Amino acid sequence: MYKNFWVVAVLAFGVAVGTLQMTVLVPLLPGLEQRLDAPLTTVSWALTAGLLSGAVSIPLLSRLGDMYGRRRVSLVALGLLVAGSALAAASETLAPLIAGRVLQGAAAPLLPLAMGLVRELVPAHRLPSAIGVLSATIGVGSGGGMILAGLLDGDHRAVFWALTGLGALSFALVAVVVRETPVRGAGRPDLAGAALVTAWLVCLLLAIGKGAAWGWTSPPTLGLLAAAVVVAGVWVATARRTAAPLIEIPMLLHRGTVGATVASFLLGFALFTAITTVSAVAQGPLGASVLQVGLYLLPTTVLMLVVSVLAGPLMRRFTASSLVAAGSALVAVAALWLAVSRSSGADLYAAATVLGLGIGLGYAALGTMAVEHVEPAKTAAAGGINALVRVVGSSVAGAVGAAVLSGGGAGWSFGVAAVAGVLATLFAAIHGGLSRKVPA
Repeated sequence: MYKNFWVVAVLAFGVAVGTLQMTVLVPLLPGLEQRLDAPLTTVSWALTAGLLSGAVSIPLLSRLGDMYGRRRVSLVALGLLVAGSALAAASETLAPLIAGRVLQGAAAPLLPLAMGLVRELVPAHRLPSAIGVLSATIGVGSGGGMILAGLLDGDHRAVFWALTGLGALSFALVAVVVRETPVRGAGRPDLAGAALVTAWLVCLLLAIGKGAAWGWTSPPTLGLLAAAVVVAGVWVATARRTAAPLIEIPMLLHRGTVGATVASFLLGFALFTAITTVSAVAQGPLGASVLQVGLYLLPTTVLMLVVSVLAGPLMRRFTASSLVAAGSALVAVAALWLAVSRSSGADLYAAATVLGLGIGLGYAALGTMAVEHVEPAKTAAAGGINALVRVVGSSVAGAVGAAVLSGGGAGWSFGVAAVAGVLATLFAAIHGGLSRKVPA
């Protein structure tokens, strides 16, 4: 029993550290914009690069974990996190900072890798609790990143050195406490698929992020958009002919998962658009410090954790799709609130509370919604795609949010987040209705 406790605790700590790197940069962006003397649409690539790297790393490292051992690959991911954090901490210009963020993004697959480990190391009767603890640490890491940035006074070097230390500690704990599981997978990773996915996402996000500055009809913008379409087409064609593709294209469009896939993308987009805009508003018109930004978003962090832990009883009474729809509606309400009124700290606290309820409820039920209508053999693929599109949505939010915030202001940015929440509500509700009418 005690061995199981320490295994879960160590893995949960690693997941929390891996999640910290996804949000720690959010409250630092306004300060980096001034220190590096670069526009927000350029500086935001420090955030987008880490999220984009994580989106590609989730299916790639999960596959490598199946082939070479999840403990071993978890240690590789933590090692890359340490290296990336140290590089970012030592950086004085944007280019090495972005490079460090790309390495940090490799920590994004720590959650699916940890879930795979506990399935093999923890007895079946303790498995639901163990997975619940791992899932709940996403909320701890998400909010903890912003609190960490505030406690270190918004100094990006100090923040990344702290992440270096936390990553090294997690690496040591996993190496000592977690034992390796038998290698069962075969084949080879889809490296070509990973390169193609990275290429078309970079082209798309760069066009979105720079479109306002370059001109939406300028040759560079149109060229990047065309390249994104062409490369995405090549990726789809290649994936359909690959025995073990990075992403199973049919699963993206599976009628049992497409509602959860779209809702997950939109919720990830809405969350990151909302919190990056809250940070900009708090540090701009309200004159808040980086620590105060973390405190404004503390209700979101706490409620994401509490609701995800308590979501089990709710899912025994309500369908997963109805809970995702309800959570998405709350996210839309929070974003719309801030689109209309954001003149005081009370507005930010109240909206952050509603946002935390919505994201906690939506994220907790999305995993079930993604897998409940697929055959058991496809459960892992469906869950992995759901995690992937959530991170892709977050990375798109980094580019879109910066462009809208720079061009239209905070009101428009919150409005975009609200629209994403409304669309997620509709997709989840429609998916739930269709799922009840048509057998899986």
